[in-house]
Amino acid sequence: MPALPNSHEALLKNREYLYGRLAILGPADPALMPALAGSGLVVTERFGLWQRLSSLEGWTAAFGYDDPVLSPGCADTVVVFLAKARAEMALRLELASWLVAKGGRLILVGEKKEGISGAVKQLRALAPQAAKIDSARHCQVWQADHLQPSETFDVRQWLQWHGVESSGVRFQVAGLPGIFSAGALDAGTAMLLDSLASFPLKDGPVLDFACGAGVIGTWLQLYQRSLGEPGTQVDGVDVQSQAVICAHSTYQRAGAAGTITASDGLERVEGKYAAVLSNPPFHTGIRTDTSMTEEFLRQVAGHLEPGGELRLVANSFLPYQELIRRHVGPVSAIAGDKRFTVWSARRH
Repeated sequence: MPALPNSHEALLKNREYLYGRLAILGPADPALMPALAGSGLVVTERFGLWQRLSSLEGWTAAFGYDDPVLSPGCADTVVVFLAKARAEMALRLELASWLVAKGGRLILVGEKKEGISGAVKQLRALAPQAAKIDSARHCQVWQADHLQPSETFDVRQWLQWHGVESSGVRFQVAGLPGIFSAGALDAGTAMLLDSLASFPLKDGPVLDFACGAGVIGTWLQLYQRSLGEPGTQVDGVDVQSQAVICAHSTYQRAGAAGTITASDGLERVEGKYAAVLSNPPFHTGIRTDTSMTEEFLRQVAGHLEPGGELRLVANSFLPYQELIRRHVGPVSAIAGDKRFTVWSARRH
């Protein structure tokens, strides 16, 4: 069996501190749960990982922070793995303090190089009695006992709104901790929106892959309406729970139309589209990872109508041009600078 992440190995080394009903927040590898040889609740924000966790015997898997299987006081021990962003760590700790039973235990685990020291400060703000119980596998393991649980938890209380403007169209976008580019319009998406104004799409349904908070689909519909045209329905798909929540919220506030789907890649997307748009991610945690986009490029032609367009913005150094040409069709750069390139391809 492949080696588990360092943080998972550190937890297994200290499994004697786990007691009673378990809840595990933010694991990276589903192999951890069978290694714990127990049962309980496991929470992930990633749809593909949730699917794998759902198949584990004895474990109840929750997708994100609003899954209906989550309930207060359901765990005697809650294990929280380090989140990559400080704001999401605060969200995880608040969820943990709602899931834990009165007098229960919280275990925090994370790698030193990924910022466990900052998370410890957040833990101690919640539980001043927290103490380190081990350093192992370049990680620290902290424990807090006799917790007083929170009475309420609602992820939508964490929603924050910010304005976005492009080509004279302004609207409000929902943000949650852990979502890409929360609080601002990132430069890559801005370039993609400019290209949609300069080179309009042909008529027909549109899919926004890795839709995030729903910026592209909302803007496109509002921009078309500003020109006196009926807004094209834009469906969205994303792997992350927070993105799905935010996209629903952004669409609802703007009066945009489209179905938002949680999916690992295009697995749960049905039908064909006149255009597929994307500003896909290329990071997993702190590491460059283009595997999801490469898999998307291998599959996207099957979701394009004949002659349908793929329009994608990406960092200019990423090697997508040949993949797009091979799997979709003739490709050209229709906008770009040293940082980003907008690629346009028509299905063969």
